[in-house]
Amino acid sequence: NPPKGTNIAPVLESARALVGRVDGVNVTDNTAAVVRAGSLPVCRLLYELGHDPVMQMTCRDRNRIALQSELMGAAALGIRNLLLLKGDDPKQGDQPDAKPVFDYDTAAFTAVAVAMRDKGTLPTGKTVSGECDFFIAAADVPIDPKPGWEPASLKAKIAAGCEFVQTQFCMDADVVRRYMARLAECGVRVPFLIGISPLRSAKSANWMREKLFGTIIPDATVARLEAAKDPAAEGRKICLDLMRELATIPGVAGVHIMAPGNEAAIADVIKGAAGLKRAK
Repeated sequence: NPPKGTNIAPVLESARALVGRVDGVNVTDNTAAVVRAGSLPVCRLLYELGHDPVMQMTCRDRNRIALQSELMGAAALGIRNLLLLKGDDPKQGDQPDAKPVFDYDTAAFTAVAVAMRDKGTLPTGKTVSGECDFFIAAADVPIDPKPGWEPASLKAKIAAGCEFVQTQFCMDADVVRRYMARLAECGVRVPFLIGISPLRSAKSANWMREKLFGTIIPDATVARLEAAKDPAAEGRKICLDLMRELATIPGVAGVHIMAPGNEAAIADVIKGAAGLKRAK
């Protein structure tokens, strides 16, 4: 998360410990509809630090002119990885009277970014000077699919040009296995990064289940944390166990480790996961 202000030092300090240990760093865009420093400048600073950032962009706050402009700015600054999102409702944030824009939905926004990259044009037909070498992601929420369920929204994003997917927290490998199998049956075959976390306590796990839409954390995981003498250490072990299991699931290309307020645990988990290889 970018800072709620101009002091970028803590973000850079956390990110510096991950240089060379991760494939990318996701940078949020006013997550939870709360004002933070912009995603693009933080991505550029992380790029200069040695990271390959994934820049979030939401449809919530800007119209199509501003979104197209920011895409150009990202390309000019060497930021190529994009995670295009709808964005949280402003009513959930700290300025509930803010007017949402939603000039694009995520599929339409993805199509614009693809056209800028592949055709060098804007929706108006005007030429975009220079290159826009984008690698475009969409967000998804894994579920335990019922018979007959179809991933209509995800298919629309893929049809528009989405190339990989990052998911909400899903700490249940069995659910992921069934979900990925169903996606394959439906013809969805893009790489997935599954959202996981080195949980700090049973309390934080329960908060995530209650407050973060789509989060899946099994009761058995909460019970492990409750029984542990050192819940934070147990949370890191749970995360590693899950990474080993996810690595065996076809379609899972990696993990998206999120640990708000607990960033130090990320480096520990990654160190413990050295040598893991994913399924083909």
